[in-house]
Amino acid sequence: MPVLVDFLGSLRDFLNTGGTVLWVILLTSVCLWTLVVERFLFFKLTYPARKMQWLTQWENRADRVSPHALNIRDCLISEAKINMRATLPIINMLVSLCPLLGLLGTVTGMIHVFDVMSVTGTSNARAMAAGVSQATIPTMAGMMIAIGGLYFSKKLEERVSDETHHLTDLLKYH
Repeated sequence: MPVLVDFLGSLRDFLNTGGTVLWVILLTSVCLWTLVVERFLFFKLTYPARKMQWLTQWENRADRVSPHALNIRDCLISEAKINMRATLPIINMLVSLCPLLGLLGTVTGMIHVFDVMSVTGTSNARAMAAGVSQATIPTMAGMMIAIGGLYFSKKLEERVSDETHHLTDLLKYH
């Protein structure tokens, strides 16, 4: 328990070093990773059952050769794609937002540096160092989260594409 308290205290100190923007980046990161985990759980737990429902619905049709049947097949594939892509636009938006929030942290930190310089002059290096730290930490955090989020976002996009092609192959139109 003391280790957890020490860790949380260190985390709080780190977040305070980066200023208010770093707290916003943390909140954005929690939202991003929650949605990424949700999508992976969807593909692991929910999607197989739904895929079976779509396949059963298609196989139970007497007519699988008419133009009307082709439209129904396309509708099933579109429904599957919509289900698989449900939160991907939000994930992509959060990935794009992280570097921008880091940039906002840079700007606010530099404003702090210039404010210190205007009050104390340019000779107070210690006061300026706090502002430079406040400027660089959110930038680093925003970029780190965006890089990791971009990787998993692309993995999810590939999974949607692969599963869509696989389902298209399974829903035989003949």
